[in-house]
Amino acid sequence: MGSAVRKFKRRKSSAQIELTGASNKSGRGWTARRRASKAVSAIIQKTGGENEIDDLEMQVMRYKPEGIDELVRNTKFTKKELQIMYRGFKQECPTGLVNEDAFKEIYAQFFPQGDSSAYAHYVFNVFDADHNGTISFEEFVIGLSVLSRGSLNEKLMWAFKLYDINGDGYITKEEMLDIVKAIYDMMGKYADPPISENAPGDHVERVFQKMDKNRDGVVTIDEFMETCKNDENITKSMSVFDTIL
Repeated sequence: MGSAVRKFKRRKSSAQIELTGASNKSGRGWTARRRASKAVSAIIQKTGGENEIDDLEMQVMRYKPEGIDELVRNTKFTKKELQIMYRGFKQECPTGLVNEDAFKEIYAQFFPQGDSSAYAHYVFNVFDADHNGTISFEEFVIGLSVLSRGSLNEKLMWAFKLYDINGDGYITKEEMLDIVKAIYDMMGKYADPPISENAPGDHVERVFQKMDKNRDGVVTIDEFMETCKNDENITKSMSVFDTIL
């Protein structure tokens, strides 16, 4: 896949990393954020030809010109950019689909010191908008458009979807803990400085209390957006998608 294609895929949301409290550029949060970005950029490059049996069972995606035109309307990419991206996508992934196993394999390569499977699962679910178990080219570029060129509100809404695991419009403390645990697991037991066993739970307690402004036991999209916008570390992280690599 050409460098022009890779350029557009080297972006990944970092709000979830910021919420763990590991947001220092020189610390493990910055390293995890860089590696997560590279993991997403490599997903498409690793899917072509590695799962031949699964590929035969997948529906081959065939695009018509109006499909690209629709993506131009639904994303912040130009028609030329989308054509370049799709050319590389189709070359590396003839089926036009990325399954969760391939997605997890890439994350595992970038986080060998930890277990990235749970976190990759949650990220995969956000990209898989129709929840059919695969990520199509449309789903990938629509999500990528939000993360790389979306407004602060759009990026925060993407992050909210990540934490809202069951998609009911609310983040519970249990859901937040699941995501934060997945991030800490991905960063690994041998992180420097070391991560204590109680770190995920302790941090979730602090963050959840800060976000749950009316103390009803859940965090709404409004509470999430307000808290994140008032956190300098998170707002800064949302503005560096094009420069973190």
